[in-house]
This record gives sequence, structure tokens and C-alpha cells, in this order.
Amino acid sequence: MQTNWRLPLVDDQKRPKPPDVDRAAASRAAVAARRARAAVKKQIATGQRTPLDVLDTARQDRESVEARMRVTEFLLSIPAIGEKKMTGLMHHLNMSPSKRLGGLGRHQTENLRNVLRERASHSGVRGRRHNRLFVLAGPTAVGKGTVSTHIRENYPDVFLSVSATTRAPRPGETDGINYIFVSDAEFDRMVTEGELLESATVHNAYRYGTPRSPIDSALAAGRKVLLEIDIQGARSVRQVMPDTRLIFLLPPSWDELVRRLIGRGTEDDAEQQRRLETAKAELAAQDEFDFKVINTDVAEAAQEVVDLMDARTAVPGP
Repeated sequence: MQTNWRLPLVDDQKRPKPPDVDRAAASRAAVAARRARAAVKKQIATGQRTPLDVLDTARQDRESVEARMRVTEFLLSIPAIGEKKMTGLMHHLNMSPSKRLGGLGRHQTENLRNVLRERASHSGVRGRRHNRLFVLAGPTAVGKGTVSTHIRENYPDVFLSVSATTRAPRPGETDGINYIFVSDAEFDRMVTEGELLESATVHNAYRYGTPRSPIDSALAAGRKVLLEIDIQGARSVRQVMPDTRLIFLLPPSWDELVRRLIGRGTEDDAEQQRRLETAKAELAAQDEFDFKVINTDVAEAAQEVVDLMDARTAVPGP
């Protein structure tokens, strides 16, 4: 015997009604979103923003216009990338065409960043051949911070990277300007997330590291970039980016270095002795560097550093 199953009849008056949709408002919102994405794509196409900057914004703010852009339309907005190259890049990155910048995982973001960085290094942007990273390093108390501050205040065309550190601010230092002061937990997170170009423990006490994203964006935009870091960091950067040029800042004499360290009064006696012992080893590393600048006068030393960055024909290497 065959049984016919039928759905029970439902009174239309009892059926829940879906909420009314303001189609006009939804249409306006969609148009506004398209215009916002178009504005970002125009900024990339005209060079007002670098692709790396847009990618980093998308990663930092998942609700931003940049985050809602599809990777495909993002790539197509980059000069010299057409449909064929875009398709090849998406296949190389193993990404779905529906993927949005804000939906990329950490590894996908890093893979895309590497592709963009590689393209920037081979593109015809202004100053491409000499678009190198420069590092200013030297022994403790030699005046690296004072010289870099003078450069920041008087040479706006130089992008000066700001290091992250776990030590406390000294008198007169400003967070985000002199250093990015973070906790040990936050520093651990930055290391784990791959946000640092290099990191090291200095004087067996505090950790320092260089955020990578601002450097990549500045280099891609053709800017002169200077890092003021310790000697361990300089070595690490050279390993990661072999084209980096290293500048060693020297004191006029050992006695002057001792005078500066004791005179600034920011460390106790035990810390001063520890730093002086470290300084002896650091001074022995000067021959590893491409250039040497003696810091007798801050303004003159800063000028010499900037001149080295500008002296294209004097820069060793390719």
C-alpha cells in the first residue's frame, strides 16, 4: 500500500513576515562602497599610496574599505598588472578569486607582501637603483639617538624608522617618536606575528626590534630610509636585506664616550659598567660597516649621514 506524504497546510496569516528592506538605502550604501574602493584603487594607480600600504591597512583594520577589496581588484589596480598577470599571481598565491584583503590569513598576507615587495624592487620607481635601506649603529652613548633626532627634525625627506623596545622611556622621550615602548607580552606577539625585521636583547637587559611594515612601505614609495639600531640589529638587517648600507657612528675618543655615558645620568653605576664593557666589543665591529662617521658635533654628523645617503655614486655595491 502506497502512502502519499504531504506537507501540512500553513495559514499564510500565521507565516512570519521577513523584515522590510530599505532597498534605496541598501543601494546607496553599495554605491558608496564601490566609490570608496574605486578611490583606493585610483590612489594605488596614481602612486599616491603604495600597494604595501593598502595591504597593511587592510590587515590592521578588518572593517576598512581596504579590507573589503577583493584581492583580484586590488592587484588589477597596480600599474603593469593586467588580467593575465593577475590570474597568474592568484594561481601562484593559491588564492580564491573571491578572497578579500581583510580575509587573508597571516601566511597568505606575508606571501602577498613578498610578491609586492619583489615587484617594487624591480619596478621603475624613482631612485630605484639607489633605493636602499641605511642603518646607523654604534656603541652605547655615542649619540645615535641625538643624531637621528636631528635628522628627523631637519631632513624631512629621510624616513626614520622607529624601533620597538621593552625598556621604559627616558626623560624627554616620546612614545611613537623616539621609540615604540611595549610590554614583553606585546613584543612576543610582534615576533610571533612576523612584524619585526630584526630583534635582539641589548646589554643583557631589554629587547629592541624594528617594525617591518613601515620600512617596506617607505622603500616601495622610493623614500630614503634610515634605521637607528644597535650593532646586533645591524648585522641581522644585513642578513635579511643584503643591499643594506651600514654606517658606524664613532665617538671622538674613548674618554669622550665614557664622559657622555656618565654625564647623561640615565643608568646606575652597575649598568654604566656593563654598558662600557659592551661598548668595547661594539667598537671592535666598526670594520664590518660600509661607512664611518665621527660624532664630534651632532649637526655635522647628521649632515654627513644624510650626505652618504644622497651620494649615490659613492655607495658601494651594485
